Amino acid sequence: MTDKLPHETSSLHALAERATKEPKLLTKAEVTELADFVLKGGEHASEQEREIAKKARHNPEGVEKADIVTLARKVLDRK
Repeated sequence: MTDKLPHETSSLHALAERATKEPKLLTKAEVTELADFVLKGGEHASEQEREIAKKARHNPEGVEKADIVTLARKVLDRK
């Protein structure tokens, strides 16, 4: 019996993988999706990660490359 991830989780995981390699190629919607995931699981996110996610929700185009990678790594940590 194979333990399959739900489609939404696997696509988010794929997005996070891509974000760690090419963070500046993400669309505004993709950056927002990563931020939403981090904010929804906020009890597990550090204060810094929550702040980055809030900034990304407010201005996804202005997020620094390193901050996108931070959000992506948080998503990957929760496989």
